[in-house]
Amino acid sequence: MFEQFIPVLMVLAVAALFAGLFLGLSNWLGPRRPDPLKDSTYECGIPVRGSTQIRFFVRFFLVAIFFLLFDLEAVFIYPWVIVYRAMLEAGHGAFALAEMGTFAFVLLVGFVYIWRKGGLEWQ
Repeated sequence: MFEQFIPVLMVLAVAALFAGLFLGLSNWLGPRRPDPLKDSTYECGIPVRGSTQIRFFVRFFLVAIFFLLFDLEAVFIYPWVIVYRAMLEAGHGAFALAEMGTFAFVLLVGFVYIWRKGGLEWQ
């Protein structure tokens, strides 16, 4: 069984070797010209002001949850639709439908949460 993984391990070893080789060559051959301007933090051409420890608005996290909510929905529903016909033929159609109903209910709860918190209102 271990013999099946030898080609994969060889590819990973060659990739690690090349990555280490090129990183080492870059460090060894690359120019070293330290400069305070180059070592400063760069934020899209805007000078840094204030602390980096800032607080994010809840709206940012709500939008992230909203994105994950519908992204995971699409990732889960597409394979389910493909397999559903085979599950109907195997006699597991009610189970598959209940599984999707539970998933849709969890999505609905997340959607209502975002709606109540004002995540859908843009100002």
